Amino acid sequence: MARRKTVPEGIRITKVGLWFIILTVLVAVPAANTGNNALYLVEATMLSLLVVSGVISRQNLRQLEVEFEPPPEVYAKEPFDIGFDLRNRGHFWPRWLLVLTGTGQARSVLVPFLPRRSSFAGNLELTATGRGILQLEHAHLASIFPLGLFRKGMRYRVDLELLVYPEIRDSIEFRQKGLGGAGEQPARRIGVGPELHSLRAFRHGDDRRGVHWKQTARTGEMVYMEREAETGERLSIVLDNAVGDLDSPSRQEAFEELVSEAATAAHYYLEQDYEVELVTRNEVIGFGRGRGQRRRILEALALLPPVGRQPYPLSGSDPATPALSLDMAGASS
Repeated sequence: MARRKTVPEGIRITKVGLWFIILTVLVAVPAANTGNNALYLVEATMLSLLVVSGVISRQNLRQLEVEFEPPPEVYAKEPFDIGFDLRNRGHFWPRWLLVLTGTGQARSVLVPFLPRRSSFAGNLELTATGRGILQLEHAHLASIFPLGLFRKGMRYRVDLELLVYPEIRDSIEFRQKGLGGAGEQPARRIGVGPELHSLRAFRHGDDRRGVHWKQTARTGEMVYMEREAETGERLSIVLDNAVGDLDSPSRQEAFEELVSEAATAAHYYLEQDYEVELVTRNEVIGFGRGRGQRRRILEALALLPPVGRQPYPLSGSDPATPALSLDMAGASS
């Protein structure tokens, strides 16, 4: 986290302050017409409250610092939190009724009390409307202390650049091409299957039934056989982004739905321990498993642009692997 520069903003009248000013004017009229000392005293008190409220609201924002912490992952159309740490650097006075707000669709966070030389940690909730790069330039810190008549603001630079992953849907139907062979491909990972994966030196704790005795006799050292896992489901996600110009909102929405469907498929099947690859017109992310593969695929989909139409079809890297084919022809196949 890093310190952020501040930009002072003007004092704004709240709804409560507006009604208070109207009431002050209404009291001033009969006071001037009648010369009643009691009304003059009330009017003077109300005017002094306006002045004091404005001055104290300004002072309430002094010697404050805000630091921001970006979230690890952000998904389109899904609320996410940006952590913040609000600090009072003042030596003598606490702060009251502070309101921190982000840009866009952020919800305000109220800090009712902040003691001197202390801090307040919280989260700002935002929502990204679409995938890609999201620029968060600044956040607003305001004071409504002491009476809520004025709202004095201070703008803090955030300058966070977040990569927004495509929307992950809760449920989706995948019509997969050639999925009858799923699970029949070799896993190419260590397991308990009948096929030999590799030979290595015997280690303490290995099952002696896995010792390769011929190789052991030949080398004079214990050699252990590692075998491939029996199950090894694989899936190619083939997303044809050669869609030409997205010259209408309906075409743009259809393309974003394709990207979201590909992201949802990758997320779902990687959770099921599939080996998954992503094939687009821009790049091929080879077969892989786990969180690292999920991150690579989602990052590629987050930045995937539409390209011009191509005369040749798009297919996965391994013809024997089941594929989920997505294109603008109308449906996944």
